[in-house]
Amino acid sequence: MNEKILFVDDEVNNLECWKRLFSDSFPTLTASNPVDALDIMKDNRVSVIVSDYKMPQMNGIELLQRAKRLYPETVRVLITACNEMKIAVDAINEGEVYKFVTKPWDDRELKSVVVDSFNRHRLIQQMRAAEDSTLLTIAQAVELKDHSTKGHCDRVARYAIELAAAAGVNRQMLRQIRVGAWLHDCGKIGIPDSILNKEGPLSLEQFEIIKNHCVWGADVARLAGLPEVVIDIILHHHERYDGKGYPFGLKGEDIPMEARIVSIADIYDALTTDRPYRGKYTREKALEILEGSKGSALDASLVDKFPALARTF
Repeated sequence: MNEKILFVDDEVNNLECWKRLFSDSFPTLTASNPVDALDIMKDNRVSVIVSDYKMPQMNGIELLQRAKRLYPETVRVLITACNEMKIAVDAINEGEVYKFVTKPWDDRELKSVVVDSFNRHRLIQQMRAAEDSTLLTIAQAVELKDHSTKGHCDRVARYAIELAAAAGVNRQMLRQIRVGAWLHDCGKIGIPDSILNKEGPLSLEQFEIIKNHCVWGADVARLAGLPEVVIDIILHHHERYDGKGYPFGLKGEDIPMEARIVSIADIYDALTTDRPYRGKYTREKALEILEGSKGSALDASLVDKFPALARTF
């Protein structure tokens, strides 16, 4: 296997524990200080690096920042004490860290985080220079994590292409919108299944985790070298026209047009399919909800074009 994981901690006993835990699954490297870790990464293609936070010479976030600059495709995980959780959350929000695990760690949780991290790394490799059919297959594989969204990415792409064509988008951009619509939720590969498939409302903490999928997915697409239109769709499809969306609270036409298009297609498909927390709406009711969202969540000029198209879906 070419996939390697590197654990970094100044406590040798921890390194030995992690090596026993993972060596049967992945080639496992260890370093007892950050300087040695960077030397190891020079000579090895490391897919995932897992670092402790408190270490001499430099802390874990400083190490992962350097790793990000030197090896941007390596997925970065931080292990930290419970009282340092804010540090870890800030590092995630700033894009320095993909995930974190608290000490004392639970072996099952750590294994789950590591598997998610390897999946993210594989996704980057698969998306690079992939043909359209492969990109659709990747999107469909991500959908398998969320039991309620089978066929979602393909339907969203179909609706988005129809709306984009009605808005006068050129042929090259139509192709990029199709790919962006397929992959708009690819960042969900990092969301725990227990959250994606939860019946009933999410807690505030769970919703914050869900919101990260836009940034995670856009990072993957950027590292895979996909076009900016695709990246913008993944990153901004949950922005709202009134500026109350996420991840950046963009407003109005500051939201890229391609993201405003996919947002309408995404919401329409969500409304007209069964979800764990409610049954599907009729087409008429879904269009009524879109109409009521003009100027708040959605671009009114694009919503106005949608009802005529929806009759053909």
